Amino acid sequence: MAIAHTPASERLYESPLLINKPKQARSNQRVAALLDAAARVVHRQGYENLTTADVAKEAGASIGTVYRYFKDRVAVLESLAVRNFERTDAHLRIAIESNHATARDAIVGLFDMYLELFRTEKGYRSLRLGDVLDIRPHANSPWSRQASRTVLSMLHDKYGCSQDDATETKLEQGFVLVDALLARAFWADEKGDPAFITSARAVAEYVANDFR
Repeated sequence: MAIAHTPASERLYESPLLINKPKQARSNQRVAALLDAAARVVHRQGYENLTTADVAKEAGASIGTVYRYFKDRVAVLESLAVRNFERTDAHLRIAIESNHATARDAIVGLFDMYLELFRTEKGYRSLRLGDVLDIRPHANSPWSRQASRTVLSMLHDKYGCSQDDATETKLEQGFVLVDALLARAFWADEKGDPAFITSARAVAEYVANDFR
């Protein structure tokens, strides 16, 4: 089932990150174009080197257009991370709702979904859900915890899995390890280093074995 992306991000519009929140479709698409441009820049040179000037040039827009919506480069990156999280959330919901016989199979399916995002979503392998930005003070729990909490809630509803802090922590630990291994797999290889992908899959399967 294909994901129908919103032009930018519903979560982003609900956050305080945008200086001006689009009210018309044209403005919505302009923000989406800026985020798409930022994603392409991040894909080429990593999030550390992204500048607002890069975003403007890549989008074919003026620097003033960037600053109309984003106060600085960090806000652009945070906004892109929010969109990444929203798209990841949509994919993981479809993955879990697929016809898996057990919770274990569903978790292994989540790994395949996450791997596909690394392969296809521009800028994802560098920024992922945004925890790499480590912007302090930390106003919210890590995105990895929020994603794990969502997954566990769905596993509980569908398969009756335990929904407690220990299980949530175990799931998040597995996610963080998988994330790190996949980031390394795609560090210098567009297709992903098979050895690191294999190791990441092994971690996912190890975690999945606790969910029957």
